[in-house]
Amino acid sequence: MRRRIAVVGAGPAGLTFARVLHRHGHPVTVLERDPDPHARPPGGTLDLHPGMGQLALDKAGLLAEFRALSRPEGQAMRLLATDGTVLRDWPARLDDPANPEIDRGQLRDLLLGPLDVQWGRGVTQVVPGTRDGVLVHFTDGPQEAYDLVVGADGAWSRVRPALSSATPHYTGVTMVETSLDDVDARHPDLARLVGDGSLAVYGVNRGLVAQRNSGGHVKVYAQFRTPLDWHTGLEPNDVEAVRARLLALFDGWAAPVLDLLRRGTTFVPRPLHVLPVPHTWPHVPGVTLLGDAAHLMPPLGAGANLAMLEGAELAEAVAADPEDLAGAVRDFEVRMWARAARWARITAAGLERLVSPDPAQALALFDEVNS
Repeated sequence: MRRRIAVVGAGPAGLTFARVLHRHGHPVTVLERDPDPHARPPGGTLDLHPGMGQLALDKAGLLAEFRALSRPEGQAMRLLATDGTVLRDWPARLDDPANPEIDRGQLRDLLLGPLDVQWGRGVTQVVPGTRDGVLVHFTDGPQEAYDLVVGADGAWSRVRPALSSATPHYTGVTMVETSLDDVDARHPDLARLVGDGSLAVYGVNRGLVAQRNSGGHVKVYAQFRTPLDWHTGLEPNDVEAVRARLLALFDGWAAPVLDLLRRGTTFVPRPLHVLPVPHTWPHVPGVTLLGDAAHLMPPLGAGANLAMLEGAELAEAVAADPEDLAGAVRDFEVRMWARAARWARITAAGLERLVSPDPAQALALFDEVNS
């Protein structure tokens, strides 16, 4: 008997789950609220780790394609002091496949492949335990029933309330994202400053990070400790007012570093939220969570990798014993909770050191990671 399986969310977690199940011959429906794959910017670059994101792609049969798309040179890392002094400059090890970078958009397209994605299907509620199975309510029409619904719908998951009353809380750190296009031709000085990978500068309770993506695109993230309402009085679409507020926050930093903000085109605030650690729930037959929906944590390189590995592992568990979905999901959840809690603690501690009253803490953290 074919099980009716749906995953809510077409991010790395949901697509990996669907792609691995598809490889095992099990159909799965992907429900995504965006009207199409290109409805909004896919985000920046990701470094996929061998035992996590790369392992998940291997389980999906996509590792060779990933290696063809990825950028080993993106592993380069440069740290500056606020006056522009170079503190560390780690070149990429091109023969080391440890953590090559790939753009989120490229990863999404790689995972999509032959999948059945229902675009424009916003989920409003998931109701388990009905006579027909798990009911999924949509913004645009009648409800549908499934035997298993997997919530991979991110920080503000609509699936999570079926399992847990937990909600994300603010970390005290906000990021504001901007970007530079065609950087090598239009901003050659900043292209040289950033290099082939990433650039980071840390001061007292704030930092600036720039990451090179493919196609001459650079993402820039201003990070700072602030109340959640720091932007009160600012119109979100008033680019120059937001720019002025950010430049005031980083006043006194070296001019080339501040040019990363001066030349940015738009500014998108991204306050960092996290879920409680550990985040667990009583098992509910027919519903589970993956990725940020299950264990939202600071974006320090673990979240997407964990999400993809979880998607692959859950898919394999379901494919191995589709008649016992409850048992497969229960066993998976126990493994996920323990691993996610460990990484949530690691990333929370990392955020505390990176955006710290003592910038030396950030430098020490990078030294530890690169030793």
